[in-house]
Amino acid sequence: MKAFKTLLKTEIRLSLRGMDMFIFAICMPVVVIILLGAVFGNKPAFHGAEYTFLEQSFGAVSTIAICAGGVMGLPLTVSDYRNRKILKRLKVTPASPSLILAVQVVIYALYSMFSLILVYATGAVFFGCQLYGSWLQFLGAYLLVMLSMFSIGLLVGGIAPNMKMASAAASLLYFPMLIFSGATLPYEVMPAALQRFADLLPLTQGIKLLKAASLGLPIDRAFIPVTVMIVIGVICTTAALCFFKWE
Repeated sequence: MKAFKTLLKTEIRLSLRGMDMFIFAICMPVVVIILLGAVFGNKPAFHGAEYTFLEQSFGAVSTIAICAGGVMGLPLTVSDYRNRKILKRLKVTPASPSLILAVQVVIYALYSMFSLILVYATGAVFFGCQLYGSWLQFLGAYLLVMLSMFSIGLLVGGIAPNMKMASAAASLLYFPMLIFSGATLPYEVMPAALQRFADLLPLTQGIKLLKAASLGLPIDRAFIPVTVMIVIGVICTTAALCFFKWE
């Protein structure tokens, strides 16, 4: 526990020195929710709906920070440490792969939770956005989506042999999910063909889960997304720990 706290404090200080996560995990989701509110306002999500288009999109926008931190930031940080021989030096200390990866998960989880608070506060204060479902269920779904997406980042960062490979893999995962999963471009306004492609992306299933939780939709709609999130989380995390490369 002492090693975890020491490493966490050091990593938080290093993370705060950069502006990447501030821009992509904090500022970007707030900008997106403001743009959606300005464009769609308080229009119903569909004819006769009791909730607005913005309220339907809240769960999706809240995943931008998860995607930025888990799929892009986390693997690049771990890979950069491997490239700079930092992991090689940590190898001779009591630090284990699980400890190193857990610290990174906690840091990006903090960014994600702070972003979630800002996104909801912005939507509620300026556009009257509200949560129709249970906050407990929504936060549980949010945590599940976060851990699932972070596990993908752990896998990429844990096994990528160099920074170039990690950056390429992270980009191939990050940008399609950011654009086509519904996190920025609303899923409902996509053409049918694009929706079928989006359904293949892991984050799309996570967004469907968050949407069901935020709107209080029947739980049977969440079975497939929950299963997908759990399977991805278990497989990717296990592979990241088993095949972790120190150098």
